Amino acid sequence: MTSDPEWQARYEDRRQAMVDLQIAGRGIDNPQVLSAMRCVPRERFLAPEMRAQAYEDRPLPISEKQTISQPYIVAYMTAAMQLTGGGSVLEIGTGSGYAAAVLAEIANRVVTVERHKSLADRARKILHELGYDNVEVVQADGTLGWPEGAPYDGIVVTAGGPSVPRALKDQLAVGGRLVIPVGDRETEQALVRITRVSEDEFHEEQLSRVRFVPLVGEAGWQRR
Repeated sequence: MTSDPEWQARYEDRRQAMVDLQIAGRGIDNPQVLSAMRCVPRERFLAPEMRAQAYEDRPLPISEKQTISQPYIVAYMTAAMQLTGGGSVLEIGTGSGYAAAVLAEIANRVVTVERHKSLADRARKILHELGYDNVEVVQADGTLGWPEGAPYDGIVVTAGGPSVPRALKDQLAVGGRLVIPVGDRETEQALVRITRVSEDEFHEEQLSRVRFVPLVGEAGWQRR
């Protein structure tokens, strides 16, 4: 990231405008989510040549044929977990690490799982540089969750699967919420929220239509 104070001011201005217009302006009113989105420098999670586009209202490409999600979608999915602050959150699909940083502004502890080593290593480095010492980046099959850290007050999945992995439901705390894109096609899904009502009871609701990269793994889409 450039150290030019003028550029830093530009990024800051664009970030605040993004929150005002793209997020609060589209109906997201959770104060913790809005505060987190105002704090996290999205440009740091992009390649230098992409940083001028950091606060545009769209996803952007990163390596391994993955994307950094549209800021509104990050805010929407974070708000959908209905976090109250503190607690423990599991993210499946670290990608750039941007959404993990947003979660780390709200939760006491974030575990984020990424199957691509290069992405996990880069995200871990950037999160460390930004001081997010409450985030653990794990390279593993995210469709199996991360039982070592369970139970979680919230789980968010940033890739679309053919169904809801049972392991993720099992790792939810009672009262916790899982937000995941699900669909029978790899390129289009319904965003689903699952609330664990009791040890054996779950409540499921559909929130919106979305498009995410495929959730690949043992309990997701299989590699071709």
